[in-house]
Parts: sequence; structure tokens; C-alpha cells
Amino acid sequence: MASPLTRDDVAHVARLARLHCTDEELDRFTAQLGAVLDHAEDVASLDIDDVEPMVHPYPLVNVLRDDEPGVTSDRDEVLAAAPLSEDRQFRVPAILGEEA
Repeated sequence: MASPLTRDDVAHVARLARLHCTDEELDRFTAQLGAVLDHAEDVASLDIDDVEPMVHPYPLVNVLRDDEPGVTSDRDEVLAAAPLSEDRQFRVPAILGEEA
């Protein structure tokens, strides 16, 4: 078991990170970081020799429907409703310094 985390340890880490912490914050962060480190130690002590590596704990299934052609809108009708169109395409504002 590792040595318990001290308030001075947390103050040292805060200084390295250039964080200013009040005395109250140091006390709170010492308890919180100690709990995190205790949990990490619990996880590290688990016997996982027989556990197969996985990306996700649940089986993933594609929930998308099949892509099948269907009824589409009339191009000329859609372009007529657009604010700007050109050469039977939507005209959009230039971006990233491109010239129109």
C-alpha cells in the first residue's frame, strides 16, 4: 500500500501546476485526491488475468436503417425556395477567405 496522501503533497502539486489554493481548498482537494487514488489502487489490485480486452462493455449493433432510394424533392422547386442559387446548385457565402 502506498503512503497516504498529505496536504503538503497536494500543495506541492498545486505549486507545480501554478495554482493558488486556499487552506480550505487544500483540505478539500487532499480528501478528494486521496479518494481518487484509493479507488485507483483498488482497481489496480483486481485480478484481470482471465478478462479479455474489449472496447465497449456492451455489444454494439448498428441501429441505422438500410439505405434505400425513395421519393425525393424536385430540384427546381427546392432551389426556388433557396435564398441564392447558381448553376442549379445552392449558393452559399464564401468562407476561409475564399473569393466569391
